[in-house]
Amino acid sequence: MTFGVMVLYLALMVLLPLSALFGRALGLDWAAFVEAATSPRVLASYRVTFGAALLAAVVNIGFGLLLAWVLVRYRFPGRRLLDALIDLPFALPTAVAGIALTALLGKDGWIGQALAPLGISLAYTRAGIVVALIFIGLPFVVRTVQPVLEERDPELEEAAASLGASAAQTFFRVTLPALLPALLTGFALAFARGIGEYGSVVFIAGNMPMISEITPLLILIKLEQFDYAGAAAVASVLLVASFVLLLAINGLQAWQRRLRNDSRAAQQPDVGAAS
Repeated sequence: MTFGVMVLYLALMVLLPLSALFGRALGLDWAAFVEAATSPRVLASYRVTFGAALLAAVVNIGFGLLLAWVLVRYRFPGRRLLDALIDLPFALPTAVAGIALTALLGKDGWIGQALAPLGISLAYTRAGIVVALIFIGLPFVVRTVQPVLEERDPELEEAAASLGASAAQTFFRVTLPALLPALLTGFALAFARGIGEYGSVVFIAGNMPMISEITPLLILIKLEQFDYAGAAAVASVLLVASFVLLLAINGLQAWQRRLRNDSRAAQQPDVGAAS
């Protein structure tokens, strides 16, 4: 019964809307679909969306790993507050995040005023889009890497150091291989979130066609113009990209579980040899 309820729920809440989307897109013939999904304006929005999401996810790998390492390996005043603040992008409405970032990075904002004399402008540019996607994607990397670090014994790094390994050798040969599946999973999650992000980006992007217009906004514009088939065609491209990332995430998680099981098996004593 529980299996049947689960299948029914997924069919109604996930498969039915997705089927409707693809059905609308398939209402176009192949030539019309290709034209709707690959027009110059749409291709420009792909470059902005995928490029900004990729760059933000790469940045989040470094800073996410650093934050996770600090939270797990160090004890300091305010640690619990910092740990809670990392989840703020999950709880904060995306529109609120976009308005806050725009006010902060705009020419009259705290950071915008400091950067203006240097000729640096973040608001209403592609750089602002990357900043917004870094903000909303950082928790995915931290929360993916943090449990792996908590399960990992610090004595492994200490043993490597006692054998004469430098800090860099210990990190790249001992620590990083164990964290790599979690890092790649966090990267894929942050990248997938960035592809479909709308609320936190639309206020700071500038939304200039061919320059700083994101694909989710272009889909909304097509809907407002009653171009439902064109909007479905563009949305189906994002959906396929998200589905491919989902498959990659599932594969990375399976790899991570396999590595954990192998590590635990290696740490267990050999009962037969002991007897």
